[in-house]
This record gives sequence, structure tokens and C-alpha cells, in this order.
Amino acid sequence: MQWLRPYISLLVCILPVFGLAQAIDNTGIFRNISSDHYFRINYENDFFSGTDREYTQGIYIEKVTPSFRRFFLSKLLWHPRNGLVKYGIAIEHEGYTPNYIDRPEIQAGDRPYAGAIFLKTFQQAINAGRGERVTSLLSTGLIGPAAGGEGMQRAIHHWINYTQPQGWHNQIRNDLVMNYQLNYEKEFLSYGDHLSLSTYGSLRLGTLNTKATTGLTLMAGNFYSPFGTSGALPVKKIQWYFYDQPLVNVVGYDATLQGGLFNRSSPYTISNRDMSRLTFQNKYGFIVILRHLYLEYYQTSITKEFRTSAYHGTGGLQIGFGF
Repeated sequence: MQWLRPYISLLVCILPVFGLAQAIDNTGIFRNISSDHYFRINYENDFFSGTDREYTQGIYIEKVTPSFRRFFLSKLLWHPRNGLVKYGIAIEHEGYTPNYIDRPEIQAGDRPYAGAIFLKTFQQAINAGRGERVTSLLSTGLIGPAAGGEGMQRAIHHWINYTQPQGWHNQIRNDLVMNYQLNYEKEFLSYGDHLSLSTYGSLRLGTLNTKATTGLTLMAGNFYSPFGTSGALPVKKIQWYFYDQPLVNVVGYDATLQGGLFNRSSPYTISNRDMSRLTFQNKYGFIVILRHLYLEYYQTSITKEFRTSAYHGTGGLQIGFGF
């Protein structure tokens, strides 16, 4: 294990005191599965970090298979001509609440209640020769009461015998979710199957959120290169690694804070002048892949998203299989 010590030291040194918490994204290179067909379930909740506010929970169910190439929404996505392409579809549900969920009144200066549900159609193109990966995603769905955020949180709090929320009648009103996202990742440093350091860039445009993101991704452990080709790889008995992804966001619009673009009747939103246009975030975790089983635990956090908000964190669990 002597070989691992310098990489663990590097991980500790670059791990920032700020981090990520908003919207599950399974397309990052650190969540790579070396197969073109698998199934994954992701659940994250700020209960793991001892809070119940801001981005309070997310559920993500994903299926990747070559047959999704024929799905009609897949035809709207772009990918480079060269490289191996994966095709996937996912359902995501997000919930957001203010700090004091036992209060029925609007909590001025805190985050509004918001729920969103949408279908994600995505493609990932890997160019092993150039150490690059391009991902395109299309999200289509709803934000507002129709997304079922209140019912979801009430059910979960009933199961764990926790405080029932009282203020969902003040939530962001129904509106359309239509978002397009393009990610670019490029590896610039690697050491065999033990270390990978890559750049990350992302652009989101649409009615749910508009923002640009840039940062780094570090993976250290024992794993197949996520920039390799999946079909040519033998099956390892076990892969394990730590990862860390510090990012910077430039935020243009966020419907979970500012309300939908088309329906402006929400009873409470964050004003444009109070939005934080620059946020810092980080995601770090540990992944084990046992042949056909993927297991992950991670922590995320983010700096203030608006003037009167607070530094916030969540944790999450993920399981995948079938590859």
C-alpha cells in the first residue's frame, strides 16, 4: 500500500472546505461503470449530515442500455462521432425546504419549498485515445405541487417518525422543466489503475436552472480507467477508490429559488438581487465495485446560494447492478 500514500496526501490537500448539494448527477467520470448496460438507484438526504433544510432529498433511478439509442428523445442529443457511446434514461425527484419545516407561514429570507420531477435522457461518448468524455443530457418534467414533493417528504418523515412539514402550501407553483446540459471531461494525469486526475466543465441551459460549472475530478485507489473502452476490459474481482470533485458554479437562474420561468404566481421566491452568482461546491466519496455490484457512499455540500442562506451539506447512497 506504499504506492497509495502520496495520492491520499494529494486528496487531503486539495479537498476544499466547501462543496456540492443540488441535483443528482450520475454522469461524472468518478461514477463510471465499464459496461453499456446496467441499472442504478441513488438516494441522497441531508439527514446524513444532520440537517433538514435547503436541498433536503433526491431520488434518482437510472437504466443504461444500447436499446435506448432508438428512444425519440435520444435523437435530440448530440455526441461526437468518434468514440464509444452509452445511452441512458433516468427519473429524478428533488425536494427543497426552508430551515423550520414545522412552521406553516412563509419564512422570509429562507429557501422556498420546492419539488421537481423529471425524465433525464442522456448519452455519454468516450474517446479513449484522447482521454476525453462528452455527455449530453435532456431533462423534461415539472416543478411545483404536481411533482409530489410534499407527499414524498411526508411519507419519508412518517417512516422515520420525524417532524411533519407544515409549509408546503407555500411552495413554488407548477411550471415546465426543460433543460439541456453538456459536460466535457478530459484526463491529464494518470498512474496505471491507481490514480486519475481530470478536468470537468459543464453548461446547463433551460427552465429549471442555467449555470456554467468548472473544476477537477480526482480518483485514487484500484480501478479501471474511466476513460477506457468498456468492451475490451476483463472483469476485475473488485474495484475500490476514493474520489473528490471540487467545482465552481456561475449561476444564471434557479427555478427552485426564483420560481418557474412561465408561471410567476409562486407566493414566495428569492429575488434576483439576492441570488449568489458564484458558488463553490465539492463532492467526495468512496466506491466499491464487486464484479456486477456497484456500491457508493458520498458527502456533498455547497456555499450560500442566496444572500441569507447557509452553507449546506447532504449525504447519499447508491447501488447499481446488472452490468
